[in-house]
Amino acid sequence: MSTARTVLLIGGVDAHVQRFTALGAKVVLIQHPDKVTAYQTRAADVLLVVDYTDWEVVRPFAEAARAVYGVDAVVSLTEPGLNPAARLADLFGLGDGRRHEVSRRMRDKWLMRRHLAERGLPVPHAALVTDRSSLDAFGERAGYPFIVKPLSTTAGFGVLRADGPADLDRVWARVRELDGGRTDRGSTMFTVDGFLMESYIDGPEFSVEALSFAGRHVVVAVTEKLTGEDHFAELGHAVPARLPGPDRDRLTRAVEEFLTAMDVTDGPSHTEIRLSSHGPVVIESHNRLGGDHIVELVEAAYGIDMIAYGAAWPLGLTEPLTEPPAPKAAAAMRAVVRAPGTVTAVTGVEEVLARPDVLAAQVTVRPGDTVRPLRDNWDRLGSVVVTAVDTDSAVRLCERLVHEEIRIGVEPAAAGSAPTAASGPAPAGSTSGPSPSPLRDAA
Repeated sequence: MSTARTVLLIGGVDAHVQRFTALGAKVVLIQHPDKVTAYQTRAADVLLVVDYTDWEVVRPFAEAARAVYGVDAVVSLTEPGLNPAARLADLFGLGDGRRHEVSRRMRDKWLMRRHLAERGLPVPHAALVTDRSSLDAFGERAGYPFIVKPLSTTAGFGVLRADGPADLDRVWARVRELDGGRTDRGSTMFTVDGFLMESYIDGPEFSVEALSFAGRHVVVAVTEKLTGEDHFAELGHAVPARLPGPDRDRLTRAVEEFLTAMDVTDGPSHTEIRLSSHGPVVIESHNRLGGDHIVELVEAAYGIDMIAYGAAWPLGLTEPLTEPPAPKAAAAMRAVVRAPGTVTAVTGVEEVLARPDVLAAQVTVRPGDTVRPLRDNWDRLGSVVVTAVDTDSAVRLCERLVHEEIRIGVEPAAAGSAPTAASGPAPAGSTSGPSPSPLRDAA
């Protein structure tokens, strides 16, 4: 009789499947029809192709898989699979019965804000968008600018900034356009299910990558975000973040307090946080690994494979980290962006990828593709990931490769035209936008 542990894996990418197979686990993979790959077809012991975001569809397949193969853990390391995996784990009695409650609270930004406010943690003014007048009322109470964003999408999709009363008609029109639909690019697995308003949080933004072990949180890395001032796309990430020690300690303590307050007990997390003029304030958080090559950056800089921990810990196949790791190098990712127009040529990518200090390089547009105005992470055209001896060197190298070595010819868009299609790499989470406003308590 086999003694291999069996994981019911909900969604994910090839690297997630690979880490489980490397552990010798039996992988029962439930994958979305749009996301199946040739590697997953070969590597998974069992592959069930269904829309796992639909509970009524995924439940009977998962129950049948459990009855036939047995399940030691239900795991997802990808955003759209988090809630289904947590709900199935509770249904199967794997854990404390609260995983779905915690996962919903992490994914729904309004539930998160309310929960934190009830526990006395710092939060901005926040309220749900209910109609056009709710925007006016929020602006009068919270001040301008303020942020309007979907409750549970990713990658900066649909994030808006209201700069003043005269801006609210535009914001409301966009809310009505997006609400109730699917994200229109990159991934259609997310539904726009309502909008949240919250006052702007000033200060530089970071993300904190952590692993939790039975309620004990270990911060693996603080990631510096490279952002712009006129859009909601993330331009890149760098680790270790260039921060004085006391500021890093403030961020890590705030995230540890946040995870405890949110009842996160196990697995990886990716928390976006600003070091505001009022102290550290969490923007949003995810009970999963960071995207945008952050796991590759962390492994290059710290030697910690967070995907491997995310796979091994729920199966009881690894010991917990005892303390935060020390950096052994640095790494950076820089997004490839260009002005709107039509792509005429792409060169230099293979030469960049061949460099020994480059971990990844990709451009996802070809001649004839349209580059649209940069609004969120889906509008980016590619990325370069490098490693170097320190963060300054890694960032400089990334900047040079992206702007000088990778050459993308673009015929500018005609005046007044509005490009409508572009492709880009898998993104990370959203930012909160530019321009400062005081931090207040949530409603």
